[in-house]
Amino acid sequence: MRAMVFEGVGRPLRAVQRPVSRAAPGQLLLRVEACGICRTDLHLLDGEVPIADPPRVLGHQIVATVEATGARVGVPWLAWTCGACVQCRAGRENLCERARFTGRDIDGGFADYAVADERFCFELTDDWPVVQSAPLLCAGLIGYRALRMCGDAHRLGLYGFGAAAHILAQVARWQGREVYAFTRAGDEAAQALARELGAVWAGASEERPAQQLDAAIIFAPDGALVPIALDAVVAGGTVVCGGIHMSDIPAFGYERLWHERVLRSVANLTRADASEFLALAPRVPVRTHVTTYPLEAVNEALGDLRAGRLTGAAVIVPEGA
Repeated sequence: MRAMVFEGVGRPLRAVQRPVSRAAPGQLLLRVEACGICRTDLHLLDGEVPIADPPRVLGHQIVATVEATGARVGVPWLAWTCGACVQCRAGRENLCERARFTGRDIDGGFADYAVADERFCFELTDDWPVVQSAPLLCAGLIGYRALRMCGDAHRLGLYGFGAAAHILAQVARWQGREVYAFTRAGDEAAQALARELGAVWAGASEERPAQQLDAAIIFAPDGALVPIALDAVVAGGTVVCGGIHMSDIPAFGYERLWHERVLRSVANLTRADASEFLALAPRVPVRTHVTTYPLEAVNEALGDLRAGRLTGAAVIVPEGA
């Protein structure tokens, strides 16, 4: 099979030919139909999120067909949990002390085939478009977990209007919330997409809309946005940091956090998150905006994501774009 392999920090993924992996008991052999590109993949390439045992096939938003049954499933970032640690026993498997992750600790979906723990595979309906489904499996799931941390906030700010935010905006509007989209200065394409998806305001991250926000979610990996978002939310408001990695947060005065504002992070996902969101998405219905690339062009896709040339999400299609 073909695979695009990570071999070291700062190096492009390399195309290789490998034998098709065998599924052990409790695992499924999957023929990859599509795999979403995630900003986490850039953090892995740059060493900001370490890979302990390269070489490794990246990719953790997998839509695939089960070779043994023909069923279509989705595979997310969370690949395995121990079920025995304090966090798992408390229902917080997303914080499992020994968790393993798709495309970091086990090989992911930038390949023709993948193997996954069947307990962490989620059934997808055949009538849901393959490339539309892929971004739901991380961008959608992590965004949805972050949204739940915002409670019943009516005016919701989304900082960094990329793969996760453009999915979450649709869910938030369906729930009756007002969406405010914050992008890089001058990113008119992302701002136009936000308005198309129902945002009541779209502008640069440094701008302030006329209304204060009840909550904000930061998807961009820029720590400088934290004090900006805190300034934008009302007393008692919440700011959620939705990424796995963020640059350092600059020092800021206590008055920005005072009045019971809440600053918190979101980490990974649980299987309950996945089941709930994947049942909700068709009801909205969520429609992802995607740019597709063939498997061999994964480095080009990662470069486009890094440079901010993408609007919406990028998806690798092994059979060709």
